[in-house]
Amino acid sequence: METTSVLIVDDEQEFASTLAERLELRGLAATSVASGEEALDRLRGHLEVPDVVILDLKMPGIDGLEALVAIKSLEPQVEVILLTGHGSSEAGIAGMQRGLFDYLMKPVDIAELVDKIGEAAARRRRSLAAEADAPAAPR
Repeated sequence: METTSVLIVDDEQEFASTLAERLELRGLAATSVASGEEALDRLRGHLEVPDVVILDLKMPGIDGLEALVAIKSLEPQVEVILLTGHGSSEAGIAGMQRGLFDYLMKPVDIAELVDKIGEAAARRRRSLAAEADAPAAPR
């Protein structure tokens, strides 16, 4: 079975690195960056396209919703989960309208987060398989 890769984007670097370690202990390949800009740089380089991005809402520079839109424009099949301590139902709805997979509040139960990551990764695999099976567009 393929290991699910997760990119954590959060300006609270201690939180992000601790979360990455906890996800690694559960068998996921997790890395973290401190800003939306760093996440976009990684995606633009196509060196590391994660299955799932865990994104903070409030960050310096581009915020979580802006980063979500940019991530989806670069890699539409990457699933994004917003994980924030500053959330509101409006932010969750705005995220869902922009292609967000799910919206969770900090502190989050690690088992719940791992389940959501698994669901998001499964949806990504289904999207990639459907894309591969789709007939080529006429030229």
